[in-house]
Amino acid sequence: MAVRDPATNAFYRTVWRWHFYAGLFVMPFILVLSLTGAVFLFKPQLDRWQERSFQNLPGAGAATPSAQRNAALAAFPGSRFDSYRLPAETGDAPVVHIGLASGTMRDVYVSPQGKVLGSIDPETRISALASRIHGTLLAGKTGSWIVETAGSWAIVMVLTGLYLWWPRGRGAAGVVWPRWQRGALWRDLHAVTGFWVSGLALVLLVTALPWAGVWGEGFKLARAELGWVKGKQDWKTGGEHAEHDHAAMLRVMAAPNAPGLDAIVAKAATENLPAPVLVKPPAETMVWTVKSDTQNRPQRVTITYDAATGNELSRSGQADKHIIDRAVAYGIAWHEGALFGWANQLIGLLTALMLVGLAASSFVLWRRRKPDGVLGAPPLPKTPARIGGVVAIVLILAAMLPMLALSLVVILLVELLVLRRIPVLARWLGLRATTS
Repeated sequence: MAVRDPATNAFYRTVWRWHFYAGLFVMPFILVLSLTGAVFLFKPQLDRWQERSFQNLPGAGAATPSAQRNAALAAFPGSRFDSYRLPAETGDAPVVHIGLASGTMRDVYVSPQGKVLGSIDPETRISALASRIHGTLLAGKTGSWIVETAGSWAIVMVLTGLYLWWPRGRGAAGVVWPRWQRGALWRDLHAVTGFWVSGLALVLLVTALPWAGVWGEGFKLARAELGWVKGKQDWKTGGEHAEHDHAAMLRVMAAPNAPGLDAIVAKAATENLPAPVLVKPPAETMVWTVKSDTQNRPQRVTITYDAATGNELSRSGQADKHIIDRAVAYGIAWHEGALFGWANQLIGLLTALMLVGLAASSFVLWRRRKPDGVLGAPPLPKTPARIGGVVAIVLILAAMLPMLALSLVVILLVELLVLRRIPVLARWLGLRATTS
């Protein structure tokens, strides 16, 4: 029996339509997330660059950490002490993180000798702005839900794209590398780039889920109900990172400026923890906390000390976490480009650039194929395709991705109840079957 051309195959065409519509929705977000993600990959370098005025300082005649803290508080009347950040390198100014009377936070840079050199609103850092756009589109919870929905559909886009790419007996040209010839170049650039970036993109999409507003909250609940909890969750949901937990900051700010900072900073300095290292004063639990806040989360260590005696009370690191939390820590570190230094950052940057290229080639292909007066979706086959297996896969994905499930229901209802009932819209969107 003759094998039908895949381009005219009803099943192939149906998958192609799913890929088209998923891409149409996802690609604008892919551009934003790729560009902001590429910036955030270099957070350590960007943060040091923004702090360049507070580096290479003389260390002679250094004041005590408590004197440095008091100088920072005096420079901002009514402020409260949140944490003390040890210098990452010799000659760096220590940073006193304070809460202002207005309720906002401020990083105050104090010279080793106790002179206030300047301050930065942590929310104005380049990396912080990139993070907020990347996680919430600067739209709070609503933005986080939109990003999560786009990420869920991006998974559908990648999987359908891999099906369309599948060689089906073709050679390597146009499959593993593009054919540099007119008429096939843009199609090949799109397909081949999609193939090479698909694995990396799926890893990024999956490792982003613990941060997502809906998925992350569900995971947080399951983590507690199933007994996975071993200590505080080391990541935030809804697009914000742990260092921006303002509620926790305000609770700490309510604590008194208890004595002992000098002794705890001295202990922290001997631990040689990965930078940045924060010393937080006693709050509700009346313990001092020393924490490595490195982006390479598997290397993070938290040590607590008794506020009265200064004795060590606890020490926790990656090995003390539940295996699920350990896996999440590795995933987030990879996502942020921190797991193995420059190589991880460059792989992340390459992934972002390939995704941008994928978006550009998809736009060119769409404009070239789009007939006048219609959206340009692949034609709907006259005979409905047998897609039972695909439906099963989609249902499994929907069960794992709540925003995908919700958006699918909304899309189906809108299509059946509105779009198909308006002939002009149905024709423009390509919802009417072709005669072929």
